[in-house]
Amino acid sequence: MSSAAEQKAVAKERAVEERRPEAVLHDTDLDTGTPTGTDGAPNGAPRAALPAVPVWPGTPMPLGARFRTGPDGVSGTNFALWAGGAEAVELCLFGEAGGGEVETRVPLTELTHEIWHGFVPGVMPGQRYGYRVHGRWDPWTGARWNPAKLLLDPYARAVDGDFDLPPEVYGHVRDWPQQQVADTVRDDRDSAPYVPKGVVVHDDTPDDEWADDRRPKTPWADSVIYEVHVKGFTKLHPGIPEELRGTYAGLAHPAAIEHLTNLGVTAVELLPVHQFAHEDHLLRRGMKNYWGYNSIGYFAPHAGYAATGTAGQQVGEFKRMVRALHEAGIEVILDVVYNHTAEADEHGPTLSLRGMDNRGYYRLQSDARRYTDYTGCGNTLHVVQPHVLRLITDSLRYWVTEMGVDGFRFDLAAALARSMHDVDMLSPFLAVIAQDPVLRRVKLIAEPWDVGSGGYQVGAFPPLWTEWNDRYRDAVRDFWRGALPDVRDLGYRLSGSSDLYAWGGRRPYASVNFVTAHDGFTLRDMVSYERKHNEANGEGNRDGTNDNRAWNCGVEGETDDEHVRALRRRQLRNLLTTLLLSTGVPMLVAGDELGRTQGGNNNAYCQDNEISWVDWSLLEDPGWRALTELTARLIELRHQHPVLRRRAFFSGRAHSADGLRDLAWFTARGAEMTEGDWYAPTETLGMYLSGRDIPGRDARGVPITDDSFLVILHTGDGPTGFALPGAPWAQRYEVVVDTSREEQGEAPGVGYRAGEEIGVPGRAVLLLRVVNTQVVGPSHDPNRAKTR
Repeated sequence: MSSAAEQKAVAKERAVEERRPEAVLHDTDLDTGTPTGTDGAPNGAPRAALPAVPVWPGTPMPLGARFRTGPDGVSGTNFALWAGGAEAVELCLFGEAGGGEVETRVPLTELTHEIWHGFVPGVMPGQRYGYRVHGRWDPWTGARWNPAKLLLDPYARAVDGDFDLPPEVYGHVRDWPQQQVADTVRDDRDSAPYVPKGVVVHDDTPDDEWADDRRPKTPWADSVIYEVHVKGFTKLHPGIPEELRGTYAGLAHPAAIEHLTNLGVTAVELLPVHQFAHEDHLLRRGMKNYWGYNSIGYFAPHAGYAATGTAGQQVGEFKRMVRALHEAGIEVILDVVYNHTAEADEHGPTLSLRGMDNRGYYRLQSDARRYTDYTGCGNTLHVVQPHVLRLITDSLRYWVTEMGVDGFRFDLAAALARSMHDVDMLSPFLAVIAQDPVLRRVKLIAEPWDVGSGGYQVGAFPPLWTEWNDRYRDAVRDFWRGALPDVRDLGYRLSGSSDLYAWGGRRPYASVNFVTAHDGFTLRDMVSYERKHNEANGEGNRDGTNDNRAWNCGVEGETDDEHVRALRRRQLRNLLTTLLLSTGVPMLVAGDELGRTQGGNNNAYCQDNEISWVDWSLLEDPGWRALTELTARLIELRHQHPVLRRRAFFSGRAHSADGLRDLAWFTARGAEMTEGDWYAPTETLGMYLSGRDIPGRDARGVPITDDSFLVILHTGDGPTGFALPGAPWAQRYEVVVDTSREEQGEAPGVGYRAGEEIGVPGRAVLLLRVVNTQVVGPSHDPNRAKTR
């Protein structure tokens, strides 16, 4: 007997012992023992008299609920649902009557290529709806149909209501005494009163609303990304009206946009705004999923971030937010979670896809009761399946063409790139994206790993894609905490990571450089804590990584020691300056420029409170205000100087008779680094960036030239001398940024002769501009007019 058969037999035997035979369990009310029908209503009990609803055949495409004019000019809504293997599908329409909710069930009898469809005349925008899908209950083969569970349309464009997770929303008996087989025992209590409903939305977007000429279209090399949580960024902002805080409308408010434009960022990367649900273990502890990496509706803006209402108003509010950001020259990138859903593993709730075709939507193990989990979240979408791939690409195109967004950051993108098992850069998902006329034109960012075998794929994604470069993060953190054994890796990271990306036509901007992200310490916490302090999460401080690569400057946590506080602020200036002077695309996390702290919590995914929200009162502190001003100044330097945002990798070779190269590295002695220097521990590194040898020309064919710069990074505790390189590198140098200074002013402006040894303060970055007899400035920068 097979293992699955043995488990099935054991479950049946135990069900008989409990006097609740499995064969009839799904026909019995679990609370009263009263026999029930498949809809969860007691057998023989009168049901509310509902008016007959006409259903016309309609069309199988497009999927979802689409309000339109039907035959004979009659207005109504076409409903289409893919449910492979299902035996029947009921459309459920919800309204209010007699002080309560009334459900009208409408069978969809038209079936085309596994798509159930029908046109219902008279159904208007604002109508709430869901589906009940009939089929076999046989978890041992992966079949988990249960018509007692109301299912959210995966194509719903708006969702009304909250996802609570009482036992009724589970397709199986969640609290079955024998938990090892609980997922095999079907629960037929009606879930409709406990789950949100989809909402029919009227599409009123003009054809030219998101035309290319109305988008910022910032080139990748010129981009500066700012990772933002819609609620966390706006919840405490004093300039945003209280009723708009925490919402899309709040992010669109002039007070919020003013901070973004003052910083000079070119794009906001929004943490997930697809409709998401909260995990059961969090709800039981009175907490919520704050980050939102638990999607359940790939077309719907998360209703919890809407100020104007959840009966479809959230769609218009989101569009207005995008429009306001575009008008300020800021692109909108969405952090999207297509690798898994909120239905979790076999013990999770039945909310949508599981009840439509569990085997068709999810990757299952050879034991089909179990899910293949490359995400660490219980399940993995089966992207190789055509209908799953269509769901994802339809969603992506919708957010671009109808919601106006400019790009996507794909959470655990390696899971999407898996074919049957292994990560495959020729996978169907990547192939479809590469040829899609809409998606290949927007910004595509991969989080290039998942938790499965072979899932770490940094540097492996094909052209068109950029990647979160965690090797940049680790090298920069380790350098500034004195933990790098040598500077070989650091040299690659500061200059665009050519070792990872110089293939297949990829460019330096394939590397999204970051020091912090939503996941982990904030920048301030990285210099204030070495150990995680996640007790508030209620998981015994077991959650979150232990590999923080942080240095607390000698004291764990907050302190009144002014020396330590000053050192921490200097370290923050060093980290931000390193990031914004590196070749590649810099990404900042909202609030890092203000000195935001999470009190040492490095996994604040469930902290929807002051731990996670941006504390705008920090701007009242001169020290933190100076950090914000430095951040803005560094971003402005990037905008002004194309040598800091190159479109091609450095060659390291001389392009002229004088021997000047586009990139050179120097020791503190002023000598070019030898191979042995790269393999030796060092506290001081000089990086020379030539503005004379920038590949590329402007729109008129004129070569792009710029100033040249010398960047000196010194991580030693005490000051050191640094001999400034002479000819052919420079005649004189002028200090532009000195991170040892709390206040930078407009520009330090101190000048030095080439060959002179200067003093570099302990733990500091100096940015020096080359000043020659004939200075070549960035007069031919084709993007100069676009800088702020």
